[in-house]
Amino acid sequence: MTVRDVLLFAHGSLHPALRRELAARGLELRESRRWQDADRSEPQRILGAYTWFYEGLRHPLTTWRMHRFLRRLGIPLFVWNQDAPHYLNRAGWRLDWLDRARLYDIYATHSLVDCRRFADSVLYLANAADTDRYHLRGATLEALRDPAGYECDVSFFGAMDGARYKEMQARQDFFDALGVRLGALGIRFLFRESAGMSVEDQITLIQKSRINLNFGAACDYGAPVASGLPERCYGIPACGGFLLSDRRTHARDDFTPGENWAEFDGLDDCVAKIEYWLANFAAARQLAERCYAHVMARHTYAHRAATLHHALADWHADKRGVMP
Repeated sequence: MTVRDVLLFAHGSLHPALRRELAARGLELRESRRWQDADRSEPQRILGAYTWFYEGLRHPLTTWRMHRFLRRLGIPLFVWNQDAPHYLNRAGWRLDWLDRARLYDIYATHSLVDCRRFADSVLYLANAADTDRYHLRGATLEALRDPAGYECDVSFFGAMDGARYKEMQARQDFFDALGVRLGALGIRFLFRESAGMSVEDQITLIQKSRINLNFGAACDYGAPVASGLPERCYGIPACGGFLLSDRRTHARDDFTPGENWAEFDGLDDCVAKIEYWLANFAAARQLAERCYAHVMARHTYAHRAATLHHALADWHADKRGVMP
C-alpha cells in the first residue's frame, strides 16, 4: 500500500513552525504559488493540499477549480484560520457565502465560537509554542524560583497602537488604565510595543517579570467573547514565565484553571489577581512550572503537526466531520 507522505502548498502562508514540524514527520512538502503547476505526480502519495483561508474570498473561481480538480484525485484541500472570528474585517455576507460554498474539505481553526464552518470537516487547531524560538534559553526552572532574579513585577509586550490599528484600541485602553492602577499601588510594570524587539529581548523580559500578561488579540475585534488563544499563551510558559491571561473561551480546551492556567476577568479582577500572585510568589512559580510541563507535553507545533497529519489521514479513511 502506498504511503501518503506528500503535502502540496498552493500558498506560502502556513506558519513556518508548523511547516517545519510537518517536514520533521517525514512528509515531503511540494510548493507552487500556482496550484496548476504543482508536482502532482503519484497522486496516491498526496496526503493533502494547503491554501490560505482568504483565497476562497479573494479568488473564489480559482479556488473552486482547485477544489474540484483535487477532489477528482481524492486529495483534500485544507486551510488553517488563525483570525477567527474577526476574519481581518471581511464582510459578513462574503463569509456567509464562503460558508455555504464549501470550497474546502478541512477547515482548521483556532476558534470555534463562530457558527460558520466553511467545510464539512472542522478541526480545532490552536496556536502553539514555537520551541525552536521560545524556550528556556539557558535558564532553568530552578533558577527562576529565586525572587531576587526579577526586575519587573508585571509586563506585557505586543501590538497596542490603537490609533493605527482599531483592533488594538481596546488593548491600548486596558493597559493605559491598568498602568494607572498599578502605579498607584507601587507595582513595577512595563507595557511596550513589541516592534523592534528580538526574540532574545522578549525572552529576557519574560524571564525578568514575575507576571507576564495576556490581554486581547486582533482576532477578537468585534467578537462577543475572547475565544482563541494567542501564541503568547503557549510561548510565555515555554520560556518558563508565569502567564496571567484574560478569560478566553478556548482556555479550558487547552488548560485547566488553577492547575496550569491563571486568568482574570476585567480590569478590577486583573489588579486583584496581580496583587494575589505577587504576594504568593512561590505558588505562582509552582503553577508556572506545571504550565511549562503541560505546554511541552501537549502544545508545541510538533503536537499541532501530529494533529493535522492525523486529521488528513482520517479524511482519507472517511472519518470526517467535527474533529477533536
